[in-house]
Amino acid sequence: MAGDLVYAFRVMRLPLLDAGGSAIGRIEDIVIVPSRAGTAPRVVGYVATSQRRRIFVNASRFSTIDGEGARLRSWDVDLHPFKPKPGELLVGKDVLDKKIGDETVSDIAMRSTTDGRTTYWELAKVRLSRRSALRRRPSVRLVDWTEVPTLFGTGAPMAAEAASMRDMHPSDVAIIVRTLPMGQRKQLAEAMDDDRLADLLEELPEAEQLRIIEGLDLDRLVSVLDEMEYDDLADLLAEMPGEQRTRILDAMDEDDAAVMRQLLSYEEGTAGGLMTPEIIILGPTATVAEALAQIRDPDWLVSIAAQVFVVRPPYRPPTGTYLGVVHFQRLLREPPGTELGQCLEQEPTITPDIPDHEVAEKLASYNMLAVGVCDGAGHLLGAITVDDVLDRTLPTGWRQRRRSNSPALTGAGGVVNEGRPK
Repeated sequence: MAGDLVYAFRVMRLPLLDAGGSAIGRIEDIVIVPSRAGTAPRVVGYVATSQRRRIFVNASRFSTIDGEGARLRSWDVDLHPFKPKPGELLVGKDVLDKKIGDETVSDIAMRSTTDGRTTYWELAKVRLSRRSALRRRPSVRLVDWTEVPTLFGTGAPMAAEAASMRDMHPSDVAIIVRTLPMGQRKQLAEAMDDDRLADLLEELPEAEQLRIIEGLDLDRLVSVLDEMEYDDLADLLAEMPGEQRTRILDAMDEDDAAVMRQLLSYEEGTAGGLMTPEIIILGPTATVAEALAQIRDPDWLVSIAAQVFVVRPPYRPPTGTYLGVVHFQRLLREPPGTELGQCLEQEPTITPDIPDHEVAEKLASYNMLAVGVCDGAGHLLGAITVDDVLDRTLPTGWRQRRRSNSPALTGAGGVVNEGRPK
């Protein structure tokens, strides 16, 4: 699919490929939402058929979309049935074949765009066709999407607000959301993508998280929680009533649920409650090139991608014997074929039962972005990052004070700092 523009009609015929390039389904439709005033509607994901199910695949999950197919970054596929959210439009269902005066929308063209941090697809052009009694073939013209703005109206104002916040940092979104009445917060949550809502929840106190997700159906709730970092999710689950927590754990993927039950078993205020098992783990014979390939994955947090933990097999927590860590800067200095076992640094680790303040002292004493957590037998259980320690050790209410000290946040799709849509 060479060229600047990619047409929806072609994308909606492509095979869905797993990370290895094998076909596991087929793209059926494209999900778009309105964007901030003056900017193009954005592609948020794709509807695909896989294993006889109609599923949603977030646009960020794809590594490439070309003539061979739409290829996923990882092997994971969420097989929950697709349910359109308020404010979303399906290109095939809601856009194509629509009448604009005496013309008909026959196709739309998308363009890959970057904001310096992420690459995404947005709408660029609309192809309009007009039939005439004097011609056998319809006349066709290509117009900019701004010439047909009513085509992308959804009648869902909170969907536009959610789209307007798409490029904002989650902490800034949280500042705005905290000013909204609870009813509008819930409407906004309904309109947000799962990963974006998960990011927002991680920036709010657990009590406010519970109020926002109240009323979400179980499938949607599990999809959102699946996007949260393990340590943040453990904090949220710990605040839930026991019956609700059990229902959610039973609906989660078995492996994820097992991880969460383990994290919930640690006492409050200990390292185990701060720990995440989602870290980069490789063996001593893995190469620098393999480690750098892992670090390049944009889904990793910066603090996690700063180092690779090296262990004996197995390579999922609890791992085999922990051997050491290799930092990103060291990887950049070594030849690509060098084995990680030759680059190890012996940094201190901690056990999951030590108090929070000792974790902070350890990170500060050794100037680490993350510290490994091992059990008594030397098996790696996970790691704790400095950002999570700061979040836990800062005084209660620091997020609210940050809001009061922040400059007014205006221009985000009509949301002003008083929290009232224009």
